[in-house]
Amino acid sequence: MRFQHAWVAGILLSGLLGGCAMQPANDNVAMTHLVIAEPERAEFRYEIELAKLNQVLQQDLDAEQLGMAYYRRGALYDALGLRTLARMDFTRAIDYQPRLADAYNFLGIQYTELQEFDYAYEALDSAIELEPQHPYAYLNRGIAEYYDRRLKFSVDDLQQHLALDPSDPYRVLWLFLAQHRTQPQQAKTTLRENAEAIAADDWANDLVALYLGDMSERHFLSRMTDNLRANETLTERLCEAYFYLGKQQQIKGNWARAMNYFKLALTTNVYEFVEHRYARIELERSREQLASQ
Repeated sequence: MRFQHAWVAGILLSGLLGGCAMQPANDNVAMTHLVIAEPERAEFRYEIELAKLNQVLQQDLDAEQLGMAYYRRGALYDALGLRTLARMDFTRAIDYQPRLADAYNFLGIQYTELQEFDYAYEALDSAIELEPQHPYAYLNRGIAEYYDRRLKFSVDDLQQHLALDPSDPYRVLWLFLAQHRTQPQQAKTTLRENAEAIAADDWANDLVALYLGDMSERHFLSRMTDNLRANETLTERLCEAYFYLGKQQQIKGNWARAMNYFKLALTTNVYEFVEHRYARIELERSREQLASQ
């Protein structure tokens, strides 16, 4: 699931069939049908844009211009996976433009990735206060609460985010994940109801079917490359698919298998996708669960 900047785009890359090592024999049945993506590479225009912004920042700019320049550079750094540099620029952007809600939103995301939840809430609360209808802040606060195990608050925020666009399948899926932690049966019922608003030709319907038990993992894997949209690359599709497959394996208690899927999501290098951002947290927590067993 992509965040809001259309000027941060991906490159179309091919995939190749392969298996996943270090799996028990019974686990290999599905995983031998994996599609392995080449890691996504940054577009050349990212480098050009960064060079231009560095030149702009050497000029005599007013506070508003400086704020926007740092914000744009921070968004580019973020898309390239350079989180520390991005965080520094978002902080500078706020210094010059204290009412820049998008910068607070990005900071909230990054602090969630670091599992610094108090800082994440402070940033995301600021984004919502400045822009009550911000298109992503409720999602990002809901995700922070999900990882901080504040599940009631997470469900409330994710429901509010879903209400802004009931047809978005990823809003539906994140609400399911949060609800499933405390009310698994109710979560499935709500997922089936919410899925009715998703467009019939959206590939994410396969994810819904997978979670509802209406589609096997093997069947899902065989369809991962079908019907790519014009604005979608194979690598992006696989980043999403691997992440949600990992979450499904967590639900089943298959921690080692979940870890493999999260590792595959990370190999795509689709840094700006929600699924890539949080795959590392999921990997760490799956490893902890496996160790505890």
